[in-house]
Amino acid sequence: MAVGVWLLAAYGQHRPAPLGLDAPATQFSAARADAALARFLGDQAPHPAGSPAAMAVQARLLAQLAELGVPARGETVTGCFSKTQWDGIPCGTVRNIIADVAPGEGKAIVLMAHSDSVPAGPGAGDDASGVATILETIRALKARGGKGGGHPVKAVFTDGEEPGLLGASLWLRDPAVRAQIGVVINVEARGTNGPSYLFQTSPGDARLIDAYAKSVSHFATSSLYAEIYRRMPNDTDMTPVLAAGLTGYNFAFLGNVAHYHTPLDRRENLDPRSLQQHGEAMLGLVETLRNADFTQLKSGDAIYLDILGRWLPRLPAVLALPLSLGAFAMIALAGWLTRRERRAPSRPLLALVMPVLLLLGCAGIGFVLHGLAAWISGEPDPSFAHPLYLRLSLGFGVFAVGLLTAQGAGGIACWLWMAALAIACAIWAPGVTPYFLFPSLAAAPLLLATVRSGRRPALLAAALTGLLVWIGLAASGEVIMGLKMHLLFTVSAGFGLLALLPLLTQTRAWGWSLAGSLALAVALAAAAGFQPAFSAAAPQRLNINYVEQDGRAQWIASPVAHLPLDLRRAASFSAMPQSGTESGYAAPAGPSRFVPPKARVTRNGDTVHVDIQAPGEAVMLSVPAEARLRSVTLAGATTEATGRAATILCATPECGTAHFVLRLGSGAPWKMLLKATRMGLPPSGAKLLAARPATATASQAGDRTIRVVTIQVPGA
Repeated sequence: MAVGVWLLAAYGQHRPAPLGLDAPATQFSAARADAALARFLGDQAPHPAGSPAAMAVQARLLAQLAELGVPARGETVTGCFSKTQWDGIPCGTVRNIIADVAPGEGKAIVLMAHSDSVPAGPGAGDDASGVATILETIRALKARGGKGGGHPVKAVFTDGEEPGLLGASLWLRDPAVRAQIGVVINVEARGTNGPSYLFQTSPGDARLIDAYAKSVSHFATSSLYAEIYRRMPNDTDMTPVLAAGLTGYNFAFLGNVAHYHTPLDRRENLDPRSLQQHGEAMLGLVETLRNADFTQLKSGDAIYLDILGRWLPRLPAVLALPLSLGAFAMIALAGWLTRRERRAPSRPLLALVMPVLLLLGCAGIGFVLHGLAAWISGEPDPSFAHPLYLRLSLGFGVFAVGLLTAQGAGGIACWLWMAALAIACAIWAPGVTPYFLFPSLAAAPLLLATVRSGRRPALLAAALTGLLVWIGLAASGEVIMGLKMHLLFTVSAGFGLLALLPLLTQTRAWGWSLAGSLALAVALAAAAGFQPAFSAAAPQRLNINYVEQDGRAQWIASPVAHLPLDLRRAASFSAMPQSGTESGYAAPAGPSRFVPPKARVTRNGDTVHVDIQAPGEAVMLSVPAEARLRSVTLAGATTEATGRAATILCATPECGTAHFVLRLGSGAPWKMLLKATRMGLPPSGAKLLAARPATATASQAGDRTIRVVTIQVPGA
């Protein structure tokens, strides 16, 4: 049962089939979206914000909007953006494209995606797929002839999302712009395939989820995702939208993270089913929201999850606690009314402990098996390229723990734990509640109805509900986080087996099954360790930087646990990673050969003016904690700082001649590091690039030339 549910969750048809070029004009077609993507992405060169390649992509995008008959304009803005949680303050000059898709009355529906990529990759998934989704949505809306009227529809193609959400945040700093927005639909990607997850909404999302349920035929969402995402350091263009108090949806497909922010993020690697699901969600929501009353969209929160992409059960969050308490009471009453000889365990206290031991055992066996594979492999993520053996190993390990703990388990005790955890989540983490509450709501009446007879069929029916919820989460969790985060796999599977424990209490020859499962788990973990951790399709992330500082140059290779042998032979790299301005494996590269960056610093009390002279693609200013940085002003726009140590990253070419105004909370003198970066390596780096194996690739900022100087800032 568990394996069957996992296969359904992992390989079931829970995504729409991609439509071809011959699809009806009024429908979203993945093939047409892909054709649009090919036209504006061109030669698939990386196009970070401010680069000539980015300007070329934007020019082609404007041309396509003109072909669609959509008025569009570019808006160039300069400034910085920051969050309290960040130690970095991104800045730059970016160019957003604003398009008026359909006229209407009242506040607008805004379709949003970012047009820039990271320096290391062409960004076909992140986020050219989002741009293509909007273009095909616009085409389909035009084909429908503006049917239904209603709210106006705008499209915003932001720039500078990758270095720090610059385009969206600078666009939204104008109160007049914010006042025109009713709801934002943002589309993103963190890979090249997988379901298009609705992973984030604005607070008070019950009616937003109702609209989503009405608009799409294939679901991929859960209130758990939003609960987790709030606690993660990740951000998208939805971050400034929500910070402005606006209403919004945030979609992304997350599969094949090995391609994310690398040269493999190419159009030919995109899954058309992901594009199709992206587009059907966006087009469906636009049609649903065109005549919606936006003042009614913000309501109470909902708790929800999709079942195999086909069903979307949901409840108002305010009902989570009373329903959890009710389910717990019904299960407890079922246990009280069941005759003692039919309550199963002769040791009720042991039965209450067994669910806890199951979950601890599942977590522990995951650490043991993953640790064994990692020890043999020598890599912290041994299943990155080949997850099958480790996945099977973890599955057998969890089943072994289930067999062992089942011998003292009882049906009532197991379901009491499920309902008790629903109560705890309803109080402290409401988004997680449906994973405990929905199975408990199925089990409670079944257990109460079988106090006299028929308990095992009732337990089987209740267990199926638990498996659908929890094994489905284990399957999607691997897609989202990989098996390096094995706790998500093993503990989710453990909760699925929790509902099955009462049915395994009478397993014959369970000892042999336990021994066999453990033996297979260990053997498969060892086999996983002997598999190569990386491949050409799932390569290791390995950047090579050329760094000049204090008159000498170094090669820095990072961020890897172990340097590939061919690369180590190409230069005299250190035996272990070194800490410094740039951390990683270090090798000497001779004396400095480039003109160092410069900065003229003047101070007036707590205000410091910094004039940069550092040609290149980006500059970074490292401000230590003793300076107590309060704000940064660039091009007349001021961004508040936290007073902690901060890195000001000015990520576009204009930053090489930027003028910064820093307001400080300290009058003491201090030293500031100034870094100027260029994409690529000097010619002498060719031998290192040739030595980087096919199973390794640049990622994120990619290979760079970095020049570093120390700037003295005088005291007040």
